[in-house]
Amino acid sequence: MLTGLILVLAGLGAGALNAIAGGGTFLTFPALVWAGVPPIMANATATFAALPGYVGSAWAYRTDIERGGKPPLAHLFGTAIVGGLAGASLLLVTPEELFSGVVPWLLLMATLAFATGPSFVRYLAKSGRETPSPTALALVFVVSVYGGYFNGGLGIMLLAAFGVIGMTDLHRMNGLKNLMSVILSVVSVATYAIAGLIDWGNLLIVGLSCAMGGYIGAVLARRVRNTAVLRLFIIAIGLIMTVAFFMRPAG
Repeated sequence: MLTGLILVLAGLGAGALNAIAGGGTFLTFPALVWAGVPPIMANATATFAALPGYVGSAWAYRTDIERGGKPPLAHLFGTAIVGGLAGASLLLVTPEELFSGVVPWLLLMATLAFATGPSFVRYLAKSGRETPSPTALALVFVVSVYGGYFNGGLGIMLLAAFGVIGMTDLHRMNGLKNLMSVILSVVSVATYAIAGLIDWGNLLIVGLSCAMGGYIGAVLARRVRNTAVLRLFIIAIGLIMTVAFFMRPAG
């Protein structure tokens, strides 16, 4: 009963956090490890569990996603599929120790990128230059590889990438983040399932909880009018996660 309660609470919190700021896997991943799931399998299962929450959040943001912008959605989605498959395949051949060691560094990089993204966008606006589509797609590809490799902090990574390539509407960025997370998770989960890395017993509990938390979080996030406060909240979450993972014992 205690294990089930912990997994439910972690799923609810993760779904809401993914909708608002990303990084919900940092709740479900340690919860699954605490429940006795091996780290690599816990990562794969947490990725699968987050998928329903991403779907619910993307649906809540559907009107924001439909707004025009560059790069075209089809190009973003195609890049996510290829990058996600590459990252998931890379995870299958990564030693456990290396997997644990690189996560905090990647999250730190993502948080710093999101924090400095607005300044970089303002610089581009003043200089009259824009990020070329090939460069933007290359950045999205790198983040997609990360998302296929490790789902933790994926939302922050995507938001950072969107900020660097010139997006400024945080609500649309959140919607795209969730929709891209759906695509990346589907590709990754298919790869993980074929490799036998999904803990199906705990998946149902965490997945249903993530779905409920994701929709609730998306509704709450869209009511935020002061996006500067929301951005500071996202940066704070990223820094907290980074510290937590640097302090987490390897293995």
